[in-house]
Amino acid sequence: MDKLVTLVNAARFDACGCGGSAAKPGLGIVHNAALPGGGCVPLLKVLLTNACVNDCAYCVNQVGRDIPRCSFQPEELARLFMELYIKRIVQGLFLSSGIGSDASRTMESMVKVVEILRYRHRFVGYIHLKILPGARFDCVEAACRLASRVSVNIEAPTAPHLARLSLKKDLHHGIIERMRWVKKIISQNERLVPSRQTTQFVVGAAGETDRDILRASEILYHDIGLRRIYFSAFRPISDSPLENLSPAPPMREHRLYQTDWLLRVYGFSPLDLELALDKNDSLSITKDPKLVIAQKQPWLFPVDVNRAGYGTLIRVPGIGPASAKRIIEARRVHSIDSTQQLKKMGVVMKQALPFIWFKSMFGYGKQMSFMPRLNGDMDWETPALTEAATVI
Repeated sequence: MDKLVTLVNAARFDACGCGGSAAKPGLGIVHNAALPGGGCVPLLKVLLTNACVNDCAYCVNQVGRDIPRCSFQPEELARLFMELYIKRIVQGLFLSSGIGSDASRTMESMVKVVEILRYRHRFVGYIHLKILPGARFDCVEAACRLASRVSVNIEAPTAPHLARLSLKKDLHHGIIERMRWVKKIISQNERLVPSRQTTQFVVGAAGETDRDILRASEILYHDIGLRRIYFSAFRPISDSPLENLSPAPPMREHRLYQTDWLLRVYGFSPLDLELALDKNDSLSITKDPKLVIAQKQPWLFPVDVNRAGYGTLIRVPGIGPASAKRIIEARRVHSIDSTQQLKKMGVVMKQALPFIWFKSMFGYGKQMSFMPRLNGDMDWETPALTEAATVI
């Protein structure tokens, strides 16, 4: 149990979809996590080993740190997982690892764990398997054959930024190339990796701007076809090169999740997201990006909720995909003439009110002038911070 707790704690910085709520009080090793297709499962998130040859300055497991090191043998970890599964403590597995003497050898052991679960124990549930930077193609191919989802962490948006964090990692040949391998493998067999691939940025460790991260995210979605991107706010750890660096504000991480949601779900363009940035290429900490974008385009508002199309409604703060669709469905039956109707459709009126109008608001034919009164921090229709960070 001591080994399990050590390797679970060592995996805590990987954003795999864990919301942080223990499935059993006091156990501390299982987290409720949202599945890509909906639903929630108790998930064991663990490293195969916390021994690592890499020098990642942000990482708790970096080489040279004076911490206890331990490892699981594939048979041992597979048996432990099945014991938890049979007891209904867990239903899925997230498996990552430090890199021992060699990335491919460590990856082979990780694949072996999953092979034992799939073939010997006939486990058909959810498995998220990390692909280690620098692992051989056959290891990546085997991971894709076995896992529900795979991911390789990019950590930084550009090669110069990554070089500030590690002298041993190669962004293009060690990381991006593995992402392209996964894309190629999936394109040849669509049944593989049903939940596709993801990645993660460490936010605030390399001096990168929000613009740097957003541009890299856009490229990864467009060129690699990632299912989604995770963001992990940097936290300094003792006895590391970055121990005196200030932690990244949690709200910065949250704003990046919101812009990511705008890009992936709301259909905003990269040019739209540029409007959310200030002169320092940063997202506002005090205002959500959708509100900032709306306030910088006053000519688009107010929106007539009885005539506007989906693409226009979705741009209104307080209106998300679900409520926009409900508005369009309701208009086929009757006109919208009250805020109560909109509330019942899921519209957050305190956010939407300055950006919409309907005839009965101010008399027939009289439109409300655009008054960007909402200057506070608004949370539009998107998952809360914890949920946005917990979709697997």
